[in-house]
Amino acid sequence: MMDGGADRSAVTPLPVADATRRWRQRLATALRRLSRLAVAPLYWWYARRLQAQVTVGTPLPHHLGVILDGNRRYARALGLSTSAGHSIGAQKVEALIEWCAKLGIPRVTLWVFSTDNHSRDEAEVMALYRLFADHARRMTVDPRIHAQRIRVRMIGDLGQLPGEVRRSFAALERSTSDYDGMQLYVAVSYGGREEIMSAVRRALKTKQRDGLTLAEATESLTTEDISAHLYAAPCPDPDFIIRTSGEVRLSGFLLWQSVYSEFYFCDVFWPEFRWLDFLRALRAYQKRQRRFGR
Repeated sequence: MMDGGADRSAVTPLPVADATRRWRQRLATALRRLSRLAVAPLYWWYARRLQAQVTVGTPLPHHLGVILDGNRRYARALGLSTSAGHSIGAQKVEALIEWCAKLGIPRVTLWVFSTDNHSRDEAEVMALYRLFADHARRMTVDPRIHAQRIRVRMIGDLGQLPGEVRRSFAALERSTSDYDGMQLYVAVSYGGREEIMSAVRRALKTKQRDGLTLAEATESLTTEDISAHLYAAPCPDPDFIIRTSGEVRLSGFLLWQSVYSEFYFCDVFWPEFRWLDFLRALRAYQKRQRRFGR
C-alpha cells in the first residue's frame, strides 16, 4: 500500500521498470519463436536423424525416470503466473508419454510433486491439487491411453493429498488396471527417504505376521525384503534418469532404486523440453557403458 504523504515522483520508476522488463520478456519470447520457425526444417531433419540413431542397435532403457523440474522458473522468465507454468508443464507430460510409447519404452516413472512441495505457498499448492485432479480425469478418458493400453499407477504418500485428488487418481488406476502396454508410474507426494522408511516398516510387519519376533525380523531383513515393499514393487530399477532445468541432483528421487542408474541433466526448463532434447538424452544413455559396480 502506498503512503499517501509520499512523493509520487519517487515511485514512478518502479512501474516503468516493470513495464520495460515485461516488454523485454515478450520480445525475447517472440524472438525465440521466430528463430524456431527459421530453423524448423533443420530441426526436423536433425530429429529424424537422431531418431534413426537411437532406434537402431543399442537398446533403449527398459525403465526411464524423469524429474520434471523448472515450471516456475519458466513461468517467471516469460512473465507468466506460476499456475500457467505448471499447466504448460502438464501438457508437456502428455507429449512425453507419447514419445515414450512411440519408442516402445516399457516403463516410465515421472516425478511431478514431492513431499517437500506441500510446504510451498498455499495458493500454489491448491492450484496444483486442482491440476492433478483435472489431469487425471482427462487421462481417464484419453483415447490415446486406452488405445496404447498404458497402465497408470500413482506412487507416493497419497494420504497427504485431498480426497478429490485421491478419488481422481483411483479412477484413473481402475480404468487402466488390466492394460499390458507401457507401465506409467506417476510419483506424487513422493519422497525417497519416506519411501525407504515405509518399505522397511512394511517389511518388518510382514515378518512379524509370519510369526517372527521383532528381533528376528530385524536380523533377517534383506535388501530384497525392502525392494519388495517399495511403492511400485515389483517394478525393476530405473536404467536411466533425466532431470530438466539445469539442477544437478536427485533431490530424493528413487533413492533406493537408482543405485546403478545412469543420469542425464538437461539445462532446459521442463515446459521447453523438446522431442530433440529427449532424443539427445537417449543417445547419451546409449553411449554409456553400464558396469553395475563391477
